[in-house]
Amino acid sequence: MDNPPVNALPVAGWFAVAEAVEAAGADPEVRVVVLRALGKGFNAGVDIKEMQRTEGFSALLGANRGCYAAFKAVYECPVPVIAAVHGFCLGGGIGLVGNADVIVASDDATFGLPEVDRGALGAATHLSRLVPQHRMRAMVYTSATATAAELHAYGSVHEVVPAARLREAAMTLAGQIAAKDPTVIRAAKASLNGIDPQDVNRSYRFEQGFTFELNLEGVADKIRDEFGGERKDGS
Repeated sequence: MDNPPVNALPVAGWFAVAEAVEAAGADPEVRVVVLRALGKGFNAGVDIKEMQRTEGFSALLGANRGCYAAFKAVYECPVPVIAAVHGFCLGGGIGLVGNADVIVASDDATFGLPEVDRGALGAATHLSRLVPQHRMRAMVYTSATATAAELHAYGSVHEVVPAARLREAAMTLAGQIAAKDPTVIRAAKASLNGIDPQDVNRSYRFEQGFTFELNLEGVADKIRDEFGGERKDGS
């Protein structure tokens, strides 16, 4: 991902991630996918300014559908997906990382869901795959972030390395997986998804329903304006 200044993805960007991951997984020569980003941080979520510039709910619907498609593509990718996370991983970034198979993070990485500060909900499904239940709830209510070291202690982050070594660490791990029999690895991915105790696609879709409600009630638009998004009238 490379969308300056903070990798907050527009609607098209979320669908592009989904398409790239799906295409990689469909290639029989691909044995593992590494999802990473350039710039200041891994992902800052949805491009709120795009949403505030757009009349009606088309951008909201597009962002929700795009995020759903991207998260689903990562989770259902036939081969393991490694997320290489640096800097900030917020909002939609949590959805991508929470649905990845393995996470490698730089020592400056932080993870959080500032959704309540943006008048939205969502990706608690994925945050709950990274931190314990009560920690997740506190993070949702307060918009607090967790460090890579904290997630490593929980066991959800596989390895924490200096930022300069992040790509190397991710590719080394990818090489270890790619060295295995590809048919067995694809079977392992399918079997692990099959025994997952939570249906992440359905669970996330349920969360999105509350975001739609907040927008219909008008509270979401008000909060986004206060956050600093450009209003639809251009002000």
